[in-house]
Amino acid sequence: MATSTPLRPPEQPAHPPVRGPSATGTPNGRMPSERRRPGRRGPVFGLFGARRSGFRLGHDDRNVLLLYVLTRVGVWTTAYCARWLFAEDRRAREAGTALSSWGQWDWWHYLHIAQEGYFPGGAGPGTQGWDNREAFFPGFPLVLRAVHVVIPDWSVAGLLISFVSGAVAVLALARIARLHVRDADSPLGQRAVLFFLLSPCAVCLAAGYTESLFLALALPAWLAARRGNWALAGILACLATGVRVSGLFLAAAIAAHFIAAADLREQWRSITWIALPALPALPALPAAVYTWYLHAHTGDWMAWSHAQERGWYRDFHTPWEAWQNTWKAAFTHTQSTGYAVMFQAELVTMVVGLVLLGVLLRRRKWPEAVYTALSLWALGTSYWYTSVPRATLLWWPMWVMLAAWSLRRPWVRSAYLCVVAPLSTVLALTFLTGRWAG
Repeated sequence: MATSTPLRPPEQPAHPPVRGPSATGTPNGRMPSERRRPGRRGPVFGLFGARRSGFRLGHDDRNVLLLYVLTRVGVWTTAYCARWLFAEDRRAREAGTALSSWGQWDWWHYLHIAQEGYFPGGAGPGTQGWDNREAFFPGFPLVLRAVHVVIPDWSVAGLLISFVSGAVAVLALARIARLHVRDADSPLGQRAVLFFLLSPCAVCLAAGYTESLFLALALPAWLAARRGNWALAGILACLATGVRVSGLFLAAAIAAHFIAAADLREQWRSITWIALPALPALPALPAAVYTWYLHAHTGDWMAWSHAQERGWYRDFHTPWEAWQNTWKAAFTHTQSTGYAVMFQAELVTMVVGLVLLGVLLRRRKWPEAVYTALSLWALGTSYWYTSVPRATLLWWPMWVMLAAWSLRRPWVRSAYLCVVAPLSTVLALTFLTGRWAG
């Protein structure tokens, strides 16, 4: 590591640097200690710590990928057992196909969009049997359609997208975690990935859902922002917004980090990259284009929001009304037991999210607090809570802080694994057998 002044034996006098090739190997005579101006972080492919000579994975990265592959084997083993143990007909002599367990819930919306588009044959809101597919952003269906050109089977294409995206996401998560420690040998990155991959709703990372693809864009965007590469952070945040509306929350967090960490006098030009997805006065480009597209086909500027309301009761209610309605669904026997227990999980997860927000505010982690607060506001102001447990997969600050806590208090790791591992298996079976898993 270069120091502020090159080291020399005491008896040698200091000589002024000479222009041209030197013994240090620097052709322009610059000393190794000279640094770039603040904010200059090298080429785009340096996001994951690659050297100029190419992309390299370190020992910790390889361990993270091994952990990822092993947990994928565990998830697929669970899917195999689910097909044999929980067939629709208890007297069946043959199990379903290998991919049958993965065709659940939101997957069908993404598949139909990729195959038919949003308004096939002029159908749309008001058409009998309409599935409100415009509630889903186009990023994942577009990628699915592109991969289908190479992979003919739609289900395999969807699972492959999630598999590759998940690998990128865990690498980025581990690197984000390692930014919080000075020790290069710290297991913090691997621990954060372990907790993340064993989280209760981790099965959604393997399914043909948006979580993996979103995280494969969002986490590198945050990593780029932390390293001062604002251009790359802005581009990735825009792409993430095309996958999920949560990309807008990410863009707001990146903007908050830019204001808090950047030297505006040196980096004022970089704000143009962050303004595209983040400034309140200028909606993110993917969201704006999608809104325009829906209006062109429905005549409704709020078509996305209205689809959310029709299909998932996501019309605005105050936070206390949303809590009350979810509580009633969970404990007043108005829902079947399967739905009731998931509403109970929604309540517990909302409390976890509020605790996370409180910890972030106490530690003055303002950008992460902005992201978490916006996420909780969006999830907590509907008629009742929906998909809050799944949203925990997107709360990367929680996995980093939980991992750091477990390193200081070893009992945290044991407690987490003993409680969460069985719960993750139960929710995986719930999802793979076609029941609502949050």
